[in-house]
Parts: sequence; structure tokens; C-alpha cells
Amino acid sequence: MSQQHYHFCPLCGHTLEDRPFEGKLRRTCPACSFVYFPDPKVAVVALVEERGRVLLIRRAVEPARGLWALPGGYMDAGEMPVAALRREVREETGLDVTVGNLLEIFPMVNRGGASLGIVLAFDAQAQGDLSVLTGADDVDEAAWFAPHDLPAELAFDSTKELLAKWQARMNHHSRS
Repeated sequence: MSQQHYHFCPLCGHTLEDRPFEGKLRRTCPACSFVYFPDPKVAVVALVEERGRVLLIRRAVEPARGLWALPGGYMDAGEMPVAALRREVREETGLDVTVGNLLEIFPMVNRGGASLGIVLAFDAQAQGDLSVLTGADDVDEAAWFAPHDLPAELAFDSTKELLAKWQARMNHHSRS
């Protein structure tokens, strides 16, 4: 949510004003000096690999409805990244995963180019019964894809970049 959506001070109820503070224009209360600092959104995504394939989900909601992406979503307040990622993958696909290394951190921007936060990308391995794979929550399909069968309709820059690197790595290993 952008700063212009906050009109009243949460401490005293006075109307907020835009004022320079620490080099940025911030919503500030002229009555009690409260300064609003917008918190960034933090999302997590998993590059889940299994037998030379990668797990993708097709989004059933905006943004990017109908496009394929890595499973993941927003962290809840007080949640750590690994727990959030395990929860999101389970909600979207029915699968349990073991989360590995942090692969990369991406900026999260809206269609207008405004920064919304960050995306933490991890590698992961599916655990347990893979036959439970299903699209659920905000997903209408979940499926495994080989490097040469990736869908063309990819949702986000982070998904595109991670899959391109994964595909190059997999193609290199198959030639070795």
C-alpha cells in the first residue's frame, strides 16, 4: 500500500501530511510527530526439483492469472522464510518440501514499476508422496516440467530468470 492511502495518525487521529524526513517524503503527523514508515512486502518462492524436473503452478488469481510460476507467496507477520515457503508450497500443491539454500533475492515491483518489496528464492526438494500433487488455494494447476518442456507463459521476472538458469544448468549436465 502506498503512503497516500494513510490519511490519519494512528496515535492521535490528526490528519497526516507529506513532509521530508531522512531524505524522503513521508506521511507525518504535525500534532504528535508520528512518522509513517511503509513496510516492504516479502515473498518466498521455491525452485522444487525432482528427477530432472521442476515444479510449477498455474495462477488462478491476479496478478498474472493463467500464467505459470514457481510455487510460493507472501510471508505472514512473524513468520520466518523457510516456514512461510513450506506453508505456501503445501497450500498451493499439497506437497511437503525440504527447503535448501537461498538462491537469489529479487525486487518485487508492480506493473507501474513501484517497489513493493522483495522475493526470496530458495531451492527445495519434494518429500513424501508425490501423487498428492494438486492445484489448490490460488492455483488451478500444479505440474512437473522437464527443461525442454517449460511453458512459454511464465508469470514473473523472478520465475523467468530462475528457470532460465535452471534450464541452462540442466542442459549442461545432460551434455556432460
